[in-house]
Amino acid sequence: MSSTICLLIQQDLWNYDQVSAGIMFTKGVLSCLKYLEAIPWTEEEEDRLRNLFAVFKFDETTTQDILARLHLLSPEDSKQNLARQLVWSITTCADANARNELKSLVKGLLCKSSVYEKDQHDLNKEDLYDVCQSCLGSLVRLMEEASGIISPGKVAKKETSKPLIGRISRQVDNINWLLEILVDQQIGEEFVDMWAHQGELLSMHGSASPMVRYELSRVSAILFIAMGTRKLHCRSEARAALLQAWFGPMLLDFGWLQRCKKGLDMKALEEAMGQTLLTLPLKQQDELFTEWFRYFSKHGTECPNLCKAFQIWWRRSFPRGSETHAVESR
Repeated sequence: MSSTICLLIQQDLWNYDQVSAGIMFTKGVLSCLKYLEAIPWTEEEEDRLRNLFAVFKFDETTTQDILARLHLLSPEDSKQNLARQLVWSITTCADANARNELKSLVKGLLCKSSVYEKDQHDLNKEDLYDVCQSCLGSLVRLMEEASGIISPGKVAKKETSKPLIGRISRQVDNINWLLEILVDQQIGEEFVDMWAHQGELLSMHGSASPMVRYELSRVSAILFIAMGTRKLHCRSEARAALLQAWFGPMLLDFGWLQRCKKGLDMKALEEAMGQTLLTLPLKQQDELFTEWFRYFSKHGTECPNLCKAFQIWWRRSFPRGSETHAVESR
């Protein structure tokens, strides 16, 4: 009998397991389940096992080992806790290659298009924003160090052993990675407010070296692209506050961003900046487009090319009918 069972297991293990369960052939079921517990499963095989256990009931001693591979005792709580720990640990990971690999892995697991996405999120909004606040706090301290506000003697030795520029860049990478997750989960609106009101970073931007300060505009760039491509939707007040705060620094830093792209699509950034400006009330557009025009006329390619958006703004602000009326009046 055992040789027959083994042969059946090798030929069509899964079908045999279901047939054995259907006729209550206890020894056959036990043999199959022992074999199944001892081998790796493909995702298709795992799904078939779940379906099998949903249809047939077995005694606990027969199935406990397989069930231990299929289910956690409290899956949702465990999953959320693990996801939170992973996100926190990635933002403090020291090895650059490992950090990039893990960022890609975790972002893929948490994104809404993931094959692992279920009915509810694995990481809640508060957890993500807690990590964001921590990273922003670290970035403020690093910029204070870069600006000379904090003396090197007050910085931990393990930190000063690494180049300051590298530490700032790593923290910006962390923030942008978190921002991409927030945008994918459609919960990034609050980050727009947070970034628009980073008064300390804005005050230090003006006095910092260009090779340091442009890192801050990398965060603004991700926000502009997300808003300009309709992936991030936020209130008019939030958009206005963001542009009032960070549009000027972006004009200053655009040349450095071109030289140090770090994966940034500059054409997409230019297009998105123009589109984002066009979402503001015309009076605010007037101020910002005028600022851009002055800067672009002086610095040329070191400044984003917003000519296409400027033309749209001009046509909307001065419709053909109003031009004709003005000529007739004169």
